[in-house]
This record gives sequence, C-alpha cells and structure tokens, in this order.
Amino acid sequence: MPSSNPIPIRTDLVFRPVPSEKGNVSSPKSSATHGTRHKHTRSSYSESSPLTAMSRNNSLTYRPLKRSTPSPDKTIAVINASGRQAASLIRIATAVGYRVHAQLRNLEGVIASEVSMNPNVTVFTGELYVRNKPDDKRDVTVHGNLPGILVNHRLISQLFNGAQLAFINTTFYGNEIHIGEAIADAAKKAGVQHYVYSSMPDHAAYNPEWPSLPLWAAKHEVEKYVRKIGLPATFVYTGIYNNNFTSLRYPLFCMELQPDGSFVWQAPFHPHAKLPWLDAEHDVGPAIIQLFKDGPEKWNGKRIALAYEYLTPVEACKAFERGVGRRVRYKHGPIEVKVKIPEGYREQLEALEKLFSPNNADPKKQPPYFGDLELDRRCPEDALALWEGPRGLEEYAREIFPLEEEANGMTWMFDGDEVPAYDGPREEIEEVAHNGDDGNGEGDNESLDEGLIMRGLKRDEESWLA
Repeated sequence: MPSSNPIPIRTDLVFRPVPSEKGNVSSPKSSATHGTRHKHTRSSYSESSPLTAMSRNNSLTYRPLKRSTPSPDKTIAVINASGRQAASLIRIATAVGYRVHAQLRNLEGVIASEVSMNPNVTVFTGELYVRNKPDDKRDVTVHGNLPGILVNHRLISQLFNGAQLAFINTTFYGNEIHIGEAIADAAKKAGVQHYVYSSMPDHAAYNPEWPSLPLWAAKHEVEKYVRKIGLPATFVYTGIYNNNFTSLRYPLFCMELQPDGSFVWQAPFHPHAKLPWLDAEHDVGPAIIQLFKDGPEKWNGKRIALAYEYLTPVEACKAFERGVGRRVRYKHGPIEVKVKIPEGYREQLEALEKLFSPNNADPKKQPPYFGDLELDRRCPEDALALWEGPRGLEEYAREIFPLEEEANGMTWMFDGDEVPAYDGPREEIEEVAHNGDDGNGEGDNESLDEGLIMRGLKRDEESWLA
C-alpha cells in the first residue's frame, strides 16, 4: 500500500558527477514531463580547465587528458520494475547513461516511486495480463492455464518500441509461460540485440524423482522458448536474496525475533547443505550491465549462477549473527505460513518443502538449488567474473537489515546495547519434527494478515519470491 511518509531512497553505488566542458561539475537535469527521454553528453576536461592546468604544472600529479566517454546510446526494456532485480539494474543503468523502458504494475510503493521519478526512465504502467471479463475476480497467481486471463500484447509491444536490450524477470501474475513467450516474441520482432532472462530450473527435468517448483518450472519453460526462437540471450539464475530476511511473519525467510533479543530462522533446507546467496538489491545491476557490455558475442546461450556466497544455513546464520550483533540460530523444520498469501505462492512453498524435505537427514541427498549440480558448483565464480564488489550476507545484516526493519516499523535495533552478542556454548541447530501439520496456518484464521503485503515503507508492493 502507498505510504504517506516515504523514506529517502538509498543508492549504495556512488558515481562521480560528469565534469562540464568548463571544468565544473554538471548538475543533473530535472523534468516535470513524465516519460521524456533525456540525452546527456559527456565531455573531457577542457584545455582551459583549472584542474588540467594544475596537473600540468606539477609533474608529480600530471595525468593525461581524460578521453571523452559518451553515454551508451541504448535503451533497456525491463518488466516488473519494482522488483529487487529490476530496480537494481535500473539504478545503475541510468546512472551510467542507459535509457530504460520500465513496466510497473502500478505506481504504489517506494521503489515504484523511485523508478517513475527517474528522468532516464519511460514508465509503462499496467499489468502484463488482461481479464477477458471485467468482473472476473479470480486469483491470477495460480500456476497453469487460466482461461479468460489473456496476455497484454499492446503494453508489451509498446515496451519494446525503440529498445535494443532487455532484462526480463517474469512473475506469477497471469499465465507466466504465455506472458514470457509473448515478451520474447516482441523482443525478437523489435530486433533486440541482447536479451537477458532471469531464469530458474525445473528440478523434475533433472531428476524425475524431484518435484517441480511451479514458479521456477514456468521460468524453465520460458527459457526453452527463448532458445527455440533464436533470440541472442543469456540466462541468469539468481541465488537466495539476502534481502528476503525479515522479522515480519513471512513464510520461509522469517528471521523471528525471540524474547531474549536473538533471532531464529526456520526452514526445510538441510543445516549443512550449501545454498547460493545474492544481495539482489546491491549486486544484480552491476552484473547485468557487464553482460550488456560484453554482449552476446561472449554470453549468448550461457547460463550464469548469479550468487556471491555459497553457504549452508548454519554458515548463513553465523554470518548474519556477526553482522547484526545478536545470536542467530537455525531451526531445521517445515515452512510455517502465518499470513494470507496468493495461491500461486502457496503452491510454490508446498512444492519447495517436498523438494528440500525437512525430514532429510543427509546433506548429500538435498537436490542442488539450481537443479544442475554444475551450476551450483560455479558459485561464486560465475558472478565474480561479472562484478567483484558484492555485498555479502554479513555486511547486509550489519548495514541494511536494521534500516529495512526500522522502515517496516520494528524497534528492536534500538535495544542493541541491552542485548549483547552471544559468545558462550550453544546449540546451533534445532531439529523440528514434521508432525503432519501442513503448516499453512488455516486453523488460525484470526491471526492472519490481510494479504501478501509487507507492512512497511521499504517493502510495500513486494512479491515475496526467493
């Protein structure tokens, strides 16, 4: 829901302002016209610049004149622009001179406001699906065919008009496969030069004994279609977001605050099986920009494991503990759902609990997160080949997690001096028996929130997807 008191937008990557031809730092242009394109020219220090004269008069500080580096004259088409991956790309892409065509479901929330106010972004507002009947109130997140829920071809076509590049991260709103195929078709028709798709595996395609995760399997199908039609494309597989953690009552990544000030994370992942981790907000953008700079000549058809740490849940909790300065314990157990969630996300969680069973006692039997063991093994080398300045889980927990928690209305961070980090002996893992309860929270309807909306400024309008 929109906030009446938006917090300042934080950009973690700082860029030096472009000097003008007179040697002065140029100020960014502002515009009240929504969707207007802005062309910026970058020039070197001029011959008369005092900076140039100073360097030439001092042999110890002399440096050659800076060469002109014009902004990239390309436009990137992006969907789901308020999501963590897309927003990360938009921040850095526009900072270094790209233009962006961004699709937003609506203009509500902090990230949507940030994107829509960016002068180098042209916003296309609307859903990627359309209902055949205006009075149709069905849940459009359910996996599978949805008769009467169609693709918004008009919006998709507009998005690609004039775009040379694309970063596409489809979501479960509408038929994801149909929408993903329509987007790929539009990109090919528009002559997109490099199409980067945020994909995920269908585990059943690697081992028939493994269940498919509906939201990931849909991406797998879209990836196959992109390959089939011959788009010059690269496929990034993102690890678990550091940013998923919250003390709010969300399933799978709730870092639950305890009465003694410590935290507990409960999940079905084996305590000693490695998982890939990524700070999506900080590190997706720079990695994707490098892909665009290298081009399809280097990356066409490649799959990339976009994760900068490869940690077990126990190791992740230790990193989080070092960062947040409080005891953090891992609880190996089923997924607990304590809020109302879309049906599509419920299906995903149920399948995920079967795939990463809390009853599995052998870490070697846990399926690879990315389905393909080789892709898991390439963490973090694949990602570091693109961007060498990632923000790890410990740094996230120290610098960002308290800020996001405060923005969501939490106050525990103000009691830090009264809750010292735990240094003594302890149980790092607590095993929780799966007692047959499906963990869906249906038996306690009075305790459920109104829906899958984060109750805080930072996470308004976020779809909680790993």
